[in-house]
Amino acid sequence: MVVNQCLGQHTNILISHLNDPEEPSIMMDFKNPLRMVAGANLNNVYYSIDGGFSWFENILVSEEYGVWGDPVIAVDTAGDFYFLHLSNPVSGNWIDRIVCQKSTDGGISWNNGTFMGLNGTKAQDKQWISIDRSNNAMYVTWTQFDEYGSTITTDSSSIMFSKSLDAGETWSDAVRINKLNGDCIDDDFTVEGAVPAVGPNGEIYVAWAGNYGIYFDKSTDGGETWLNEDVYVTDMPGGWTFNIPGIYRCNGLPVTVCDTSGGLNNGTIYINWTDQRNGTDDTDVWIVKSTNGGISWSEPIRVNDDEPGKQQFFTWMAIDQKDGTLYFVFYDRRAYDDNQTDVFMARSTDGGETFENFKISETPFVPNPMVFFGDYSNIVAWNGIIRPIWTRLDGTSLSLITAIIDTALVSKPEIFEEQALLEQNNPNPFSHSTFFSFKLHETTIVNLSVYDIYGRKITDVIKNEKLNYGKHKIEFNFEDLKLSSGIYYYSLKTEKKTITRKMIISK
Repeated sequence: MVVNQCLGQHTNILISHLNDPEEPSIMMDFKNPLRMVAGANLNNVYYSIDGGFSWFENILVSEEYGVWGDPVIAVDTAGDFYFLHLSNPVSGNWIDRIVCQKSTDGGISWNNGTFMGLNGTKAQDKQWISIDRSNNAMYVTWTQFDEYGSTITTDSSSIMFSKSLDAGETWSDAVRINKLNGDCIDDDFTVEGAVPAVGPNGEIYVAWAGNYGIYFDKSTDGGETWLNEDVYVTDMPGGWTFNIPGIYRCNGLPVTVCDTSGGLNNGTIYINWTDQRNGTDDTDVWIVKSTNGGISWSEPIRVNDDEPGKQQFFTWMAIDQKDGTLYFVFYDRRAYDDNQTDVFMARSTDGGETFENFKISETPFVPNPMVFFGDYSNIVAWNGIIRPIWTRLDGTSLSLITAIIDTALVSKPEIFEEQALLEQNNPNPFSHSTFFSFKLHETTIVNLSVYDIYGRKITDVIKNEKLNYGKHKIEFNFEDLKLSSGIYYYSLKTEKKTITRKMIISK
């Protein structure tokens, strides 16, 4: 058992530093959140019985199918956990199927597993799972390669789907759901990143990346039929693979979730990713959403709220289905001019309109580009209990970390002296001039800036001004900037806090 606490605002827990863990996944039993299970490459498995404060670790074994990484942890309505991974079978070919192993005792022991997707020698890769909590149906999507790494133009990659209606005992024949295939190079023109999500009425939603864009499909009959065409969601300038200094390799593959909380945003679909549309030295975290079942999508909204010009990468998103709150975890270099790396989270309580960013790692690390860092992080949230999980790399030493997120510290009430209360600009939408109102609880240096929807600064309303305690109301006229109608953001930054709000210009 590993018990290793480091004191800080959000207590960091060392899960393990053994067996080179990376590419982590984490899940909790929603009926008993003290029970948690995590996994990491290639065959590491961990379980906790105290809500993630301490962890037991083991090695996952599947004698027949083998264990070859890409860990994905899920839990069903009975509290049974599932560990999905790639294969290296005794009889067969490397990664020729997706394997699902089950634990009925909270991650202590696992069965030998079942599989899906076997299709001759074709490679099955990058799977993810979603479970419909109304009927326990299990849905899995992944990428199939005709031949992994092939540069032959006749070889292609596809997005595949399979389901289980008997708690993982058997799986349906895999079907291709995308219409526009990709190549097999495992790069920008390969179709990858298929993460399924279940809607409030049992809809199945999935998005993926490829061909410099994000595409979407859905099924309203349990995966029996899908749309006739792939829905184009948004572009990914620069593609889904890109370079981050110090990182072995990096991707911005999308993550899809759907709100089934029954709240104000019930049914809203969200897609989260990273890309370099603002330059190779300015990777950002993005989100789009659909409120009509994926028929139409919002413009990309920037999640990280720092000044442009820094790197944020390897994002993952989760939704607390008790209240619809969105949580994001990502690596962040906003505080440094070198490769020092922190881990940040963001939270949105208004359906992805605005975001609060906060650091959750206690000390930065400097990654080693010669050591494989993995391809993703992960996060789970339920009823205000949030557990992110990430890889830390110090020199050549990999370790797996989670954090005990204290939601009371995320959004501080007005009694905290360092907080500036930023009100919505008035009027909103506006056509000529607008008012920015905010309240300071101490004398501080203030910057108030306006950004476009891509996070590019348009102008400074206030720059490095020392303002006194109390309420402030600032009028600003936008006519001279000749801005077109649309969505913009304004950000109030003090010495201790940054707050961002949306505004709309309508001419």
